[in-house]
Amino acid sequence: MGAVGVVVVVALGLVAWFTPLLSVRKTDVAGATSISEEQIRQVLAVPQGQPLLRVDTEGAAQRVAAIPKVASARVQRVYPSTIRVTVTERVPVVFVDSPGGTHLLDAEAVDYEIAPPPPGVPRLVTASPGWGDPSTEAAIEVLESMPPQLRGQVGQVAAKSISDISVTLLDGRIVVWGGTEKSERKAAVTLPLLTQPGQTYDVSSPDLPTVR
Repeated sequence: MGAVGVVVVVALGLVAWFTPLLSVRKTDVAGATSISEEQIRQVLAVPQGQPLLRVDTEGAAQRVAAIPKVASARVQRVYPSTIRVTVTERVPVVFVDSPGGTHLLDAEAVDYEIAPPPPGVPRLVTASPGWGDPSTEAAIEVLESMPPQLRGQVGQVAAKSISDISVTLLDGRIVVWGGTEKSERKAAVTLPLLTQPGQTYDVSSPDLPTVR
């Protein structure tokens, strides 16, 4: 590259860095359903008129990801004048009753909100519910292994330990699950087993299930 080319590149860089020609004039938000776009824009803290090249997209994404309902966030520059924010919201998979209210936990066992549980979200019963608790994580793993036609019948999952998990269906019947091992096999056994009369269905040993 000749001297003239270098000068042109430097000049263009200075224009992009210091002038409003390529500055923020619009902020697009995608993926937000239960979080207001206004809240995201406030936390984003990227002022209108700031040159796009001077926007710290990583820092902005970290600020948005700190919103409790946000599982992940991505911030991108879209030339000539747009900042695009894409968020993935947390989705409740279980709820926990406590004196302070009903806590919603996502698939990572993160307790992110106190709110009424949406329809179809089962109750979790365990000694120390929350992120980092092995019993909580095991209970969620069991739920995540279930096909929709079985998971939709679950009203409660109880984990006394990682190897002592049971599920109470909406009709009151109980499925003794045991641990997380062979969960897909257990789910496959449970569905036809539930067509038999009974109150307690033990699939902890999926090759030798029992009904009583």
